[in-house]
Amino acid sequence: MLIQSCQPETTPQGKIVKVTQVVSGNTLEVIGLEEQRNFNSRVRLIGVDAPDLQQQPWGQTARQQLAEIVQGNTVLLEFDVQEKDNFGRYQAYVWHDKVLLNEFLVTQGYVLAVARNPNDKYTQQLNRAQESARLMGRGIWNPSQPMRFTPAEFRRQLILQKCPPQSLPCQSRQS
Repeated sequence: MLIQSCQPETTPQGKIVKVTQVVSGNTLEVIGLEEQRNFNSRVRLIGVDAPDLQQQPWGQTARQQLAEIVQGNTVLLEFDVQEKDNFGRYQAYVWHDKVLLNEFLVTQGYVLAVARNPNDKYTQQLNRAQESARLMGRGIWNPSQPMRFTPAEFRRQLILQKCPPQSLPCQSRQS
């Protein structure tokens, strides 16, 4: 009910695609976005950062929850200012059954709200959703099993474990 009340009055405009795979809690593979209709494109949800898949149990939970909603279904991708990120992935707000999934995942505590300038159309809405999840102790905000590191901090730690600063450059080391 909270999500519905925060949704925009107008219907979002964008591109309807089919989800072929849920890669993580914030990344999808879809068909129907490129001119070649059967070409898979990677899409990252704008304004959210999902726990790394190795961050147990949160990463797998975020991926699983998103998959339960969209796997094999059609969704509407709403683009903002910058259509692709530095890695060549499309960036979009993902709508399914008139629900902004970026916001839904934040509200349920599956992912963090993270501003991604210049794509900031729903930043305030995502921040409000995160505050609600935090206050209600949902998902990663559950006080009995909180997520201790943000996804970015977790990924940094993984890199440091594989390549301690004193041994740089680690690419030349044999594992």
